[in-house]
Amino acid sequence: MTADSQTLTITRVFDAPRDLVFACFSTAEHLNQWWGPKGVEIVNGTLDFRAGGLYHYGMKWPTGAIMWGRFEFREIEPPSRIVFLNSFSDEMAGLTRAPFFDGKWPLEMLTVFTFEDMAGGKTRFTMTWQPHNAPIEEQAVFAANHASAASGWAGTMEKLETYLAGLKQA
Repeated sequence: MTADSQTLTITRVFDAPRDLVFACFSTAEHLNQWWGPKGVEIVNGTLDFRAGGLYHYGMKWPTGAIMWGRFEFREIEPPSRIVFLNSFSDEMAGLTRAPFFDGKWPLEMLTVFTFEDMAGGKTRFTMTWQPHNAPIEEQAVFAANHASAASGWAGTMEKLETYLAGLKQA
């Protein structure tokens, strides 16, 4: 992980070919099986994977509470790059504020995923995440919470790693 005050960057190597890793991010069949922090289950995940399309999903927590999120896709270059705005949402896919940080978390996060072939059928995945059109106060909240965000992303990447291992064994 690397971070400056405006960007969080996470790189991970997956023991799976790039086409498969990309498919795990670009098809509802895969994405709904592993997306989200540890301990959550994706419910009602719908995916329109094209520039201008949305991935809208509910994250069901062990308590039964559902928190909604969405990706608004901006650029898609299979199988190497996905660019989208990530945000919390309501059940109808409208933008909402994060239910934590006293509403000071950035409303939208510009997210870039890249996928690179590596030797041995592995894939280097890199994610950059930064506030999009956020006021200075929201940028400061993001910068102050890089460690928490990185921990959440690490859990999500661990879920993907476990999911990919299961696909290899199937």
